[in-house]
Amino acid sequence: MLGNFIYSNPTTLYFGDQAQKNITEALKGFGPKVLLTYGGGSIKRNGIYEQVCEALKEAGKQVTEVSGVMPNPTLGKVLEGARIARENNVDLILAVGGGSTIDYAKAVSAAAYYEGDVWQNFWVKQKEPAADQHIIPIGAILTMAGTGSEMNGGSVITNEETKMKIGKVFSQRLMPKFAILNPRYTFSVPRYQMVAGIFDIMSHIMEQYFSGDDDNTSDYLAEGLMRSVIASSRVAIKDPENYEARSNIMWSATWALNTLIGEGKKEDWMVHMIGHAISAYTHATHGMTLAAVSVAYYRHIMPYAVKRFARFAKVVWEIPSQNKSDLQLASEGIDALAAWIKEIGAASEISSLGATPDMLEGIADATIILNGGYKVLDHDEVIKILQESL
Repeated sequence: MLGNFIYSNPTTLYFGDQAQKNITEALKGFGPKVLLTYGGGSIKRNGIYEQVCEALKEAGKQVTEVSGVMPNPTLGKVLEGARIARENNVDLILAVGGGSTIDYAKAVSAAAYYEGDVWQNFWVKQKEPAADQHIIPIGAILTMAGTGSEMNGGSVITNEETKMKIGKVFSQRLMPKFAILNPRYTFSVPRYQMVAGIFDIMSHIMEQYFSGDDDNTSDYLAEGLMRSVIASSRVAIKDPENYEARSNIMWSATWALNTLIGEGKKEDWMVHMIGHAISAYTHATHGMTLAAVSVAYYRHIMPYAVKRFARFAKVVWEIPSQNKSDLQLASEGIDALAAWIKEIGAASEISSLGATPDMLEGIADATIILNGGYKVLDHDEVIKILQESL
């Protein structure tokens, strides 16, 4: 295992079908003023909102709300939340929802007491808040598994004016202080969103797995997580309220992106960069954009990492290796990924998400090129991958 690193994660997790009973206790370490953020109101229909409000009341908190956080949070919405947080002098931001709502809370925390250009400083230039800048603590109550935002510093925001969707991984200061994970809270998520979340988890793992050539413990952990996600997904799509499957999916989502399996890895993240650009143009669901471009992208880079893709086929998909070359195995592994995408009902083409041929040049221009994977792409290669994904 190569590389030098420091591993630490400050988020306290409360997991299980009674996890919500810990909300009041988790709130005790913070001041009296809470900014409660959530999305379109589903938490009011499924009863989660009422449970959270009861816990806030029991903890003696004064609550200000920001609702309507969208699936791809916009810069305008972030600035609105930052203003409300600052004007109400809140002591904690409590995000109730999926990854977008938690990403939003981090963005609001970073923006609330920053006096410059939030978008340019934190997302375009990828800077951190100054050491002396006040950062509002964050708590999370997860209602959809996928992003892992409940235990990391990631915050993906869309600038609608520039058609740019950029992720910033903040330092530990912006990680949730606590997160409540009750798998039953995910039961009411629509099937489409459940599937998008499942592929998002798988993509997070693959982005870290498909990099590096050394014998790395992180890769063995990634393989186990991928096998768990695949097995649990097959149960969940047939029985969405199977607690065991949904709990495994939720737990895998957290460990897929809480920095553990990325240690000692270069990491790729080009599927996410292309997916973000597609979302900025189409407003498509994040996990579906990843599914729609993954097969074309991995076929494109596979010749540069044949042994890794052959291992993926053998270990993750359990494809027999007898009398097969590494190249054949590698190709069959990607075939298995493509088949699974269709099996669970994820998107196989970006055209199904609203992307059109005339958008491809703009999407490619909006794609941030990273260099951690097996092949550094150029603009024409991004166009080719997009064309093959149509």
